[in-house]
Amino acid sequence: MAKPPLQTAAIILLVLLAAASCLHTVDAAALGFCWGKCSVRCAGATARQARAACMSSCGLCCEACNCVPRDIHDCPCYRNMLTAGPKKRPKCP
Repeated sequence: MAKPPLQTAAIILLVLLAAASCLHTVDAAALGFCWGKCSVRCAGATARQARAACMSSCGLCCEACNCVPRDIHDCPCYRNMLTAGPKKRPKCP
């Protein structure tokens, strides 16, 4: 016997919500990973603004590369990211 359309729609909605909550958990875990690694990497920045800038840049680099190296040679993706514009400088702290 065929299920009523409302019941089918409710089942699909529940499956989509479950999938979305799993994806959100992965993003939260990645954010925690990057925050923790960047906190260690930016610990040497003493001024509040310098530390905030370091954390922001490091977080963007970590999300793109999925790593924050202890040594700049540990993660080529992190090492090779450059700023935009005519003067190419390392983007990641």
